[in-house]
Amino acid sequence: MTEPSPASVDVVLPCLDEATALPWVLARIPAGWRAIVVDNGSSDGSAGIAAARGATVVREPRRGFGAACHAGLEAATAEIVCFCDCDGSLDPGLLAALVREVAQGRADLMLGRRRPTRPGVWPVHARAGNLALSRMLYRRTGLRLLDLGPMRAARREALVGLRLTDRRNGYPLEMVVRAADAGWRVREADVPYLARHGKSKVTGTWRGTWQAVRDMRSVLAVPPPGTGRAGVR
Repeated sequence: MTEPSPASVDVVLPCLDEATALPWVLARIPAGWRAIVVDNGSSDGSAGIAAARGATVVREPRRGFGAACHAGLEAATAEIVCFCDCDGSLDPGLLAALVREVAQGRADLMLGRRRPTRPGVWPVHARAGNLALSRMLYRRTGLRLLDLGPMRAARREALVGLRLTDRRNGYPLEMVVRAADAGWRVREADVPYLARHGKSKVTGTWRGTWQAVRDMRSVLAVPPPGTGRAGVR
């Protein structure tokens, strides 16, 4: 397989009160791909907006970023599955380049490495948390990454095989850790990081950022397969 057919890609969009951003995001899904909007308890009509614009809507009542992402993965049927925030901070049209690397066999997991388009887009505390986690990831797996961002692409069957268990903010990191443990080729590609619509539920505050870091530290504390030691203390 050298190029994915349009029908072979599903895009999982975890959603919690993103009514203002959804029209922009859904309009940028590559033609022929399926958008799966996972409503995680929105009260602003996000699910109805997504359905009206042709997206498949999955309702996940258990609150948590990981719960929403995994519900989307379980609902996906395409050969390649992508993940992207639906707050307007990332252009899902850029997923095509990530998918190409996976489809052509140059990577098993492609990550979008965020590059802010202007000052203030990526708060200092969020960057600090991301940097700390990148260093912890290297200590745990030996994998050097500059970002642990939410935009990514991989083959669905392989993702399901990772048997991810985190249902909170540790889900994206657990995906990378388990992929590294399994010997996957994990690569990054730069993507513009835009001003999001509304306030972030996680990185909008120091408290939210460090709660996410705490969740992710728990993921990193799980020892590699075949060992009895924790990876990070």
